[in-house]
Amino acid sequence: MSTFSIFLVLITIVCFLLIVVIMVQNPKGGGLSSTIGGSQMLGGVQKTTDFLDKSTWTLAIVLIALILLSSLSFTGSLSDADSKIIDTTEAAAPVTQPAAPVAPATPAK
Repeated sequence: MSTFSIFLVLITIVCFLLIVVIMVQNPKGGGLSSTIGGSQMLGGVQKTTDFLDKSTWTLAIVLIALILLSSLSFTGSLSDADSKIIDTTEAAAPVTQPAAPVAPATPAK
């Protein structure tokens, strides 16, 4: 498994977690965060909001870092240097040397 594939798996996991954290939040105070806690809130509503806010920012930063690192680890196996079309056309058409340049004629005086 290449490092790029590992980064893809990690990016997918972080995206899924970020979706879950964002879906739990509700800017008006309702939503899933208040439904889950109910009357048995251990940390209170403010602590839950702070945790969700910090986890959203943390996951977003981790996602951006993983994307940047994955772009650095991408080997570029689809680049033009490894193209099969370029290799076959170079082999099929022999390279010819251009004709020697002709010296310009000097005007008669």
